[in-house]
Amino acid sequence: MQIYPAIDIRGGHCVRLRQGDYAQETIFGDDPVAVARRWVEQGADRLHLVDLDGAKQGQPVNGEVIRAILRDAGVPCQLGGGLRTETHIRDVLGWGVERVILSTRALLDPLWFRSICELFPNRVVLGLDARHGKVATHGWLEQSERSAVELAREAAAWPIAGIVYTDISRDGTLGGPNIDAYRGMLAAVSAPVFASGGVTTLDNVRELARLGLAGCIVGRALYEGRLDLKHVIACVRSV
Repeated sequence: MQIYPAIDIRGGHCVRLRQGDYAQETIFGDDPVAVARRWVEQGADRLHLVDLDGAKQGQPVNGEVIRAILRDAGVPCQLGGGLRTETHIRDVLGWGVERVILSTRALLDPLWFRSICELFPNRVVLGLDARHGKVATHGWLEQSERSAVELAREAAAWPIAGIVYTDISRDGTLGGPNIDAYRGMLAAVSAPVFASGGVTTLDNVRELARLGLAGCIVGRALYEGRLDLKHVIACVRSV
């Protein structure tokens, strides 16, 4: 299981939200590039970047910061947030992003999402952000009635690079991951599944690794010092 330290960018700062609520923001650094460098120095061999302003506005906003991270970090990065058009995707892939994460438009326009997956095979990750199993969109600000598992099954037939599944109710809460949700997702699709939300302890990491997940995104627990990245990586390698 690969470990992805999360770098969420809002207003040029490195932040974390609680349950996707923009009103519940904690700033963890004024220099996201320095944060990226720190994670790489501690052993990260890949990073998970989110343009929170972009997710809200429907277009990339923090491009300058993201490009600086890509230049400085020297490891593969995946990026989500505000990528709603083919031009957006071409632009960020041109910056050097390894994979893009698409959420809102993937849900609203499945035919477009399929065409993007076919245009950029194995470069597109489906971001499924859900509350109580139902997918949320527009930077988690709107709730749909579509089942996350239903959408995952549909998308898994296309040349996607994987599925990032986030339980919004756990994200940023340090309450532990939703293990049952990940079991259900793994049983439903053959595509690689990445966990996101609530990872707090090494036991959480160990349990997720044993499920057979392709990757795990870790955020607040790293920033608050509850988890040490070196220990997390060592824990995964020992499973």
